[in-house]
Amino acid sequence: MEKDDNTHDTDDKLIQHYDTILKESALLSTFSGILFGFLLNMGINVPHTFVFIDKITLIVALYSITVAAALFVMPVVYHHLQYPYGSFHKFKSRSHRFIILGLIPAGITLYLGLELALHSLLGSIESYILASLPFILVYFLFRARKGEFL
Repeated sequence: MEKDDNTHDTDDKLIQHYDTILKESALLSTFSGILFGFLLNMGINVPHTFVFIDKITLIVALYSITVAAALFVMPVVYHHLQYPYGSFHKFKSRSHRFIILGLIPAGITLYLGLELALHSLLGSIESYILASLPFILVYFLFRARKGEFL
């Protein structure tokens, strides 16, 4: 009987680990889907103030958030294609790679979206520099968290 209880506890922990990864994937998929919707709406209703460079920026932002959304949903797809798995470690490492790779185009999209908004408000090249300020702040906060400052 003890062995059955121990196996049951292991199964519960394993299910909880799968659940955590899939919930993270769902959250990131939702975030990227909402951001994609805003950018798509912007692309359909292109403001008359957009110049050529703004249109190119919008296209790049749409493509990058599409890639991010696809990568964020991959742990769920992988879960359903590979179920039942032989190794939780394999599932966890592949899901981790999908999410990390998705963060790169998501970050690019956030930067480009902010740049578009600032450029339409300010109408200047400084919008590229101003759009990078939140990312620089987050970088320094991350480094400060680890006790590193440069």
